[in-house]
Amino acid sequence: MSVSKQPLPVMHPVAGLRLGTTCAGIKQQGRRDVVLMALDEGAQLAAVFTRNAFCAAPVHICRRHLARQAPRYLLTNTGNANAGTGEAGMRDGLSCCEAVAQAAGCAPEAVLPFSTGVIGEPLPVAKITAAVPAAFEALTEDGWEDAAHGILTTDTVPKGASVQVVIDGKTVTVTGIAKGSGMIRPDMATMLAYVATDAAVPQAVLQACLAQAVDRSFNRVTVDGDTSTNDACVLMATGHSGVTVAQADGPAYETLCAAVNEVCEALAQAIVRDGEGATKLITVDVQGGRDRAECLQVAYAIAHSPLVKTAFFAADPNWGRILAVVGRAGLEDLNIDAVQLFLDEVCIVRDGGRAPEYTEAAGQAVMDRDEINVCVVLGRGEACEQVWTCDLSYDYVRINAEYRT
Repeated sequence: MSVSKQPLPVMHPVAGLRLGTTCAGIKQQGRRDVVLMALDEGAQLAAVFTRNAFCAAPVHICRRHLARQAPRYLLTNTGNANAGTGEAGMRDGLSCCEAVAQAAGCAPEAVLPFSTGVIGEPLPVAKITAAVPAAFEALTEDGWEDAAHGILTTDTVPKGASVQVVIDGKTVTVTGIAKGSGMIRPDMATMLAYVATDAAVPQAVLQACLAQAVDRSFNRVTVDGDTSTNDACVLMATGHSGVTVAQADGPAYETLCAAVNEVCEALAQAIVRDGEGATKLITVDVQGGRDRAECLQVAYAIAHSPLVKTAFFAADPNWGRILAVVGRAGLEDLNIDAVQLFLDEVCIVRDGGRAPEYTEAAGQAVMDRDEINVCVVLGRGEACEQVWTCDLSYDYVRINAEYRT
């Protein structure tokens, strides 16, 4: 049994952004592994990157280039992370930017590089740069589906989302793709995510929109608690819809942010659904906390517990494991008698012990489902938070044990 994985929806093109995908043979011949994105002049881009101190060369290069000018091209390769590669990795990443710049007739600083794959191996620059002309030839506004495939590593399915909303009487599109299924506890975004809109949005406003969307979506997912060296999430705005969202407030901004949030949340949940070896999507909902921080503290403690995650894989309603995690999550003065625990609609714990009406059969019926909600009510305040995770299966161990073979 595996958790339901959603097929790609209709991916609405975003005017002013073209995508080209090709095969460079980085890790496997014939596999789509290089994606080029081309933004029209005047487009704006916001980005967030990994907080891992051991971040990859492309992350350093992206930050430097973004500080100098608005980007025109984004180049992504899979199969090699270009992380843990020192100064040579920086030179290699810049060489790929220069190859794109020469083909496009722009400055290298107008190119942002993104890499994902094995850490510690030299970037195969010759393969990537040789594939650049084919990527340019493949550029099209309808290239989202191919690009969704071209950014995958251990993912089993491509991940995409697309919505359209009306702002000031005009249709605005928000479309995005993401990759990631392991080494996922982003702490900012996901392994790689690209979202674009055809609204016109100043960079500072775009950054504010992205920040709040990431906080509600990619920063609320975890597969294994490991933060990647290469995580990046970008939000691009081309301005081709004729709609301008000039300020980070007001109805237009709220409508755009709602659409961006919807896309990012769909992508974040798709990552968890496709977690390495995952068979269940688990929502951890913590309510009644004193503040959001302690709610997240409890939620992540549950979501990261190997004992809890393996119990979900076995469909074992071993609720004591969840209660034990709540108790060790580090909350001061926790009143156990005030804590309630639910699996979906089934109350398991109330008044300091097992709920009188709870039966093993009721718990088992919930655990047999592919998607399960764990709700913990702390009884300490009004704050609440939610994270998404998955179970821990035999296949997670196998996939990561065999990752470099």
